[in-house]
Amino acid sequence: MTLSGPILGIWAHPDDEAFLSAGLMARAASEGERVVCVTATRGELGVQDPERWPPDQLARIRENEMYESMRILGVGEHRWLDYPDGGCHLVDEEDAASRLEAVIVDVQPMNVLTFGPVGMTAHQDHIAVSRWATLAFERAAPAGSRLLYATKTQEWADLYVPLMISRHILMEEDADPPVTPHDELAVAFDLTEELMELKTRSLLAQESQIGAMIDAFGEDVVWDVNRVEYFRLAAAR
Repeated sequence: MTLSGPILGIWAHPDDEAFLSAGLMARAASEGERVVCVTATRGELGVQDPERWPPDQLARIRENEMYESMRILGVGEHRWLDYPDGGCHLVDEEDAASRLEAVIVDVQPMNVLTFGPVGMTAHQDHIAVSRWATLAFERAAPAGSRLLYATKTQEWADLYVPLMISRHILMEEDADPPVTPHDELAVAFDLTEELMELKTRSLLAQESQIGAMIDAFGEDVVWDVNRVEYFRLAAAR
């Protein structure tokens, strides 16, 4: 299942968009659809290896990594909100929602992709972005559009969450990802080999972040974890 019409992704950090929607973005871009990505922060707190990726340079490093990742996927439109990494929950919600409303008015997306209310990994930035995007959609989305929340299935969670907890990657025991029954999914996009190759390259381009996950699990597991992109319908106009 692919998405038609302009697509707007609204995320918290560089690499959120690639992990959760790279295949959908790449397919839409290849079909001539407009694809726009908004990122709330530059991910300056996402330090994996301070010697290789100096903390005082990480914002610039991640900015450049994301531009390369977007280039690989064929996505040419990206916008930063420039809120502080780790501080989105402290941002004035009306200010953030108003800025996203303006983006929605400009892009006129048929599909808005973002986090659900628990933020996928219970990260405060993810949760805040979900609230902002939902408010902006409610106020400004065009007729016929959909708000889609990233999710997983119970089968995915049963297979991968224990492994992630055991390796201290992405989530703690009280921060399981949201799950949605198969018959309630709006999108379950199983990437073709061609799209998975693009997604793999886009994630590898964000080298300062993906390395820790590959070291913990090995490349085969990392790619299996991210092969299917799931979204549920949160709202429609």
